[in-house]
Amino acid sequence: MVIIRGVKLATLKALVAAIEEGSLRGAARRIGVSQPALTKMIRELERELATSLLARSTTGVVATAQGKVLYERACAADRELVQAVDQIRQLGGRMVGDLHIGAVPLAVMLLMPETLRTFGREFPEIRLRISEELYIAQLTRLRKGEVDVAVGPLPEGLPQGELVVEPLMPISMVIVVRKGHALARARSLAELSQAKWVFTGATPDSGYAKLMFAQHGLPAPPTGALVNSTLGLVSIIASGDFVGLMPYQIAVHPMAAQYLDVVPTKEGPLQLTLGAMVKADAVLTPAVRHFIAHLHRAASHVGRVA
Repeated sequence: MVIIRGVKLATLKALVAAIEEGSLRGAARRIGVSQPALTKMIRELERELATSLLARSTTGVVATAQGKVLYERACAADRELVQAVDQIRQLGGRMVGDLHIGAVPLAVMLLMPETLRTFGREFPEIRLRISEELYIAQLTRLRKGEVDVAVGPLPEGLPQGELVVEPLMPISMVIVVRKGHALARARSLAELSQAKWVFTGATPDSGYAKLMFAQHGLPAPPTGALVNSTLGLVSIIASGDFVGLMPYQIAVHPMAAQYLDVVPTKEGPLQLTLGAMVKADAVLTPAVRHFIAHLHRAASHVGRVA
């Protein structure tokens, strides 16, 4: 298959392998060719593009800026081809292939066990990969096409037509502090406005605490720390004087509840909706559609037993 002028897909795979392995020898072993053959493939690609794609040293190889651009596009193209092959087989009645799901910790805890049980029983030849992701990282990977489905809080202010969303279940984000913290007796957000808050995500601008305060006409609280994992959030709050938000089901789970107190402010929890999201411009394979149907069943099951 020709990709750019005389460049074949195999050559792009050689570049991808070299960048991911960090070594020409490792890349050659990975794709099953000799090292001289792989080196020739990459040099021909560099000649075709009139640029250097790899920076070579005694310790291995790394991608140049130009190499990173081609690497990302090559990975995206490979994913598209794999998905196309899977879709063709599934449309023909063979439910085989791979499905990559990005899910927030609450979805992993509440929905994934039942979803995997029922979906896996119905479609045993679909290989599922579940990546636990926080909200912002999850959307980023979905937009890049690195996951097929994202399961998390439905975001506000999305550009119209960017994502197709399927609401699954409500989420209550509650305020938590460590056991014995004086602020556990707070009864309003105003009493917590000067506390040090832990935000989850890349920047405090995306934190749910900011949204919660804004909904009640209050300025955002100061940022005490930023974390990118639920374990980090629990650890920081449990061991210090920080305040944070987390789903009620996680806050009262025995693993967290022994270290945390829920602060019952008069404003109540921040109400969100957990949903499944796919890119609007993505071609939905039968496997994706069936997986979302099983997510709905799992959400109904959780609602019945809650």
